Amino acid sequence: MHEIGVRETVQFAGLTFNWETLVMTWICMAICLIIAVLATRNLKMVPTGTQNVVEALIVWLREQVATNLGPKGDFLCPLIVTLFLFLIVANWWGLVPTMASPTNDLNTTFGLALLIVLIVHVLGLYMKGMHYIKHFFQPFPIFVVINVIEEVAKPITLAFRLFGNILAGEILIIILLKLVPIWMPIPSVIWLAFSIFIGGVQAFIFTSLSMAYLANAVKDSEE
Repeated sequence: MHEIGVRETVQFAGLTFNWETLVMTWICMAICLIIAVLATRNLKMVPTGTQNVVEALIVWLREQVATNLGPKGDFLCPLIVTLFLFLIVANWWGLVPTMASPTNDLNTTFGLALLIVLIVHVLGLYMKGMHYIKHFFQPFPIFVVINVIEEVAKPITLAFRLFGNILAGEILIIILLKLVPIWMPIPSVIWLAFSIFIGGVQAFIFTSLSMAYLANAVKDSEE
C-alpha cells in the first residue's frame, strides 16, 4: 500500500529534493501535453472526442477570465488554462493505485502559489508602474503594513488550502481501503467519487483565486 505523506528524498549540490514529487510532477506534465496533442492533432469544425472536451474547458475558462480580468486579461488565458489543467490532473493522479498527487506535497502547492504572486507583482509594475506601488499605501500610508501582511498571506493560504484538501482525501481513501472488507467496496467507491469531485473543486478554487489576484494587477481601478 502506498504511504501518503512520506517522501523519498535525494541530495544534490547540497540541496534536498523530493524525488517522488518530481517524478509525479513530470508525469502529470506529460499527461497534460498528451491531452493537448490529442486535442489539437486533427482539428475539426465540429469538435468530437478530446477536442470537444478541451474546447469546452477552454471556452468556460475564457469566460471566467473575461469576468474576473476584463478585456485586458485575455492574454493570460493560456496561463489560466494550463494552470487549471495541470491542477486537475495532479489532484486526480493520486487516486490511481500506487501513484501520488504532486499537490499533496506542500512544496508543489507553495511553488505554484509563489509563481502566481510573482506574476501578479511583475504584471502590476509593468502595466501600472508606480501607481501599482502607491495602492499599497492607500487609503492611508499606515495601511502599508496591513497590505504587506495580506500579500505575504496570499501564497501561504493558497498553498495550504490545496495541499490540505488533497492530502486529507488520499489519506482517507487509504484508511477506508484498509478498514472496509473487500466484499464491501461501496464506501470506498463513494469516497473515491467524492475525492474526484473535491479534486476538481480545489483545482477550480486555486485557479479562481489566482485570477482574483491577477485582476489586481491587470484591471484598472475604475473597472
